[in-house]
Amino acid sequence: MLLTEMAPPPGAQEVAGLRARARAARRRALVALSASIALLATVQLLADRAPTREQTLPLAILSLAVFLAALPALAITQYVWGARARLVRERERELYAGAHSGRARPLTRLAVAGCWVVTLLLGWTAPGFFRASARYAFADTLTWAVEALAVTSCAAGVLFLLWWARDALGMLARALLSGGSPGDPWDPGHGTRPRGGAALWTGAAVAVAALLGARAHLWEPPIGAIYALLIAALVCGVVTDE
Repeated sequence: MLLTEMAPPPGAQEVAGLRARARAARRRALVALSASIALLATVQLLADRAPTREQTLPLAILSLAVFLAALPALAITQYVWGARARLVRERERELYAGAHSGRARPLTRLAVAGCWVVTLLLGWTAPGFFRASARYAFADTLTWAVEALAVTSCAAGVLFLLWWARDALGMLARALLSGGSPGDPWDPGHGTRPRGGAALWTGAAVAVAALLGARAHLWEPPIGAIYALLIAALVCGVVTDE
């Protein structure tokens, strides 16, 4: 019997299960990320276009609520994603003497960090909407909170860049020293992924980028187009299986 026709050891099947759990956690984290940015941009676009102070106030409250809900949602989902991905790499090293997963980790972390920056920048505009709705005292208090959050975020950003650079250099050094892993015939691989997943994530990214462009006043879409982009961003992220 050929080696590749024999049943793989239990450890290989365990890796396949760990990889599936990591992909599910990644999907949830990306859905939370894209949905948070899309919702924030949409609500703020509507608040910008509200004709009266009375109509601006509920949208300002909704924008702040979405922002406050997004922060823990992003932190939790990304923590779970990172923890499960770390388990995959550790088990791969035990079985195959090298981690097959995580090769794109430095670029992925930079992209996620950039999305955090976008989310924070959107959230920091919240005081302006309360000021536009004539809630000046609350807007001043919120401005003070935003300034404190900005200082904390800048410090966290510097620490992240230092940690990211150390991790990226470490990965590069390990790759150069190991010369690449020859692979293992028992490795079940990452499984078959649906081809439509990449197209759906691309559609979600395009919709979110279009909403951000409108929020930055790079173009002025009609209200119907704003709602269509929001629905596209949410649906493309939710229905994908990858």
